[in-house]
Amino acid sequence: MYKNWRDLIKPKRLQVETDTLSDTYGKFFAEPFERGFGTTLGNSLRRVLLSSLQGAAISSVRIKGVLHEFSTIPGVTEDATDLILNLKGVLIKLHGHDSRNIRIVKKGAGVITAGDIITDSHVEILNPDHHIATCSKEADVEIDMVVTMGKGYVPADRNRDEKAPVGTIPIDAIYSPIKKVNFQVTNARVGQMTDYDKLT
Repeated sequence: MYKNWRDLIKPKRLQVETDTLSDTYGKFFAEPFERGFGTTLGNSLRRVLLSSLQGAAISSVRIKGVLHEFSTIPGVTEDATDLILNLKGVLIKLHGHDSRNIRIVKKGAGVITAGDIITDSHVEILNPDHHIATCSKEADVEIDMVVTMGKGYVPADRNRDEKAPVGTIPIDAIYSPIKKVNFQVTNARVGQMTDYDKLT
């Protein structure tokens, strides 16, 4: 039995394709694997990366003059539902594990983007150009948000805080920092043998 495991062919390290590496994309590969191991590991890694990595997201919102998510907001093109959907698209990096408060204050005409969010040193907005709302000259917008750490997807009812101020709307939080994972298994060569797996 020991000899069986000792003779198992396995990769020495995980490698990265540096030509395509960016802040939002990475292509990694490892070889050689015994036949069938590439698919087994690729599928397991994909599931873990999509569901089990910790990240930060907005978990509740309070908009001045709005009591529920179906309200309209004076001077804002988007209603509360659309605005909340746009807030879910804000990518956040939280330095630390404690929840943090962030906010937006906007008066007059213009476009609100993620870059307009007022944060402290513990919160970093990763997509500052992300559109949140369009305001007319009558707009007087104040939005208070809570950023929390978590993993996977958490529905709004689990983000409800009974101690939160009146008008606080809990929202679905997608904490996973990974949005898409694909894997591919191709043939790898070891000596004269070509029936090993390469996992990309």
